[in-house]
Amino acid sequence: MKIVVLVKEVPDTYGDRKLNLETGLADRAASERVLDEIGERALEVALSYADAHPGTEVIVVSMTPEESAATIRKGLAMGAASALQVVDPALVGADLGVTATVLAAAVRRAGFDLVITGNLSTDGSGGVIPAMLAEHLGVAHATALSAVTISDSEVSGTRATDFGAAQVTAALPAVISITEALPDARFPNFKGIMAAKKKPFETVSLADLGVEIDPGVVPQSIMTAVNEKPPRGAGIKIVDEGDAGDKLAAFLIENRLA
Repeated sequence: MKIVVLVKEVPDTYGDRKLNLETGLADRAASERVLDEIGERALEVALSYADAHPGTEVIVVSMTPEESAATIRKGLAMGAASALQVVDPALVGADLGVTATVLAAAVRRAGFDLVITGNLSTDGSGGVIPAMLAEHLGVAHATALSAVTISDSEVSGTRATDFGAAQVTAALPAVISITEALPDARFPNFKGIMAAKKKPFETVSLADLGVEIDPGVVPQSIMTAVNEKPPRGAGIKIVDEGDAGDKLAAFLIENRLA
């Protein structure tokens, strides 16, 4: 079994995150950069399966700037066997469509029986990469799983719906995405951190993947405007003079909260 896990470096979820007002891109220099937590949970699913099934190979794949290698290497310290990082200046500002195309090529290069991703990243929160990736790879996908079971021939899991829970199954090879309902990821121990330094870490370009991206059309989606988040207002204080209920009801109706 060969399992590919998509991971991503993102601005620290618990820190202040800002956009570059000229480019509309995340200002990654403004905050600490970490491995996305949902990607770590996806890796934990793969590693837990590998722990119980010797011979399973877990590979982490990411499309990141070159300086993100140290962050991606955390996946190796956690237990992945190897890493593949896509680095190319033409990918600066790449949108979801370009990202899915490139990641699909990287996954093909690595080889896979199963691809595991998070349901959405904490920076872009697009939530469509897993389905787009499956379309490019020509395999089935099962998204937003809150429980996962992997066998030699299929993957199954539970997806929350508006009406309860649905059980879904896909034959391998396949792509799945998981939610934060899955367990927290393990912490890299000292042995894992030292071993990570000797594990295969391949850095490839678009040319290596055989993917052509025209810098003139990246991104393929267009941001029309970007502004600083407005300062937090003081809010409205309602003083009860016998009509507080009426004032509160009027406020809720005016703001379409009722």
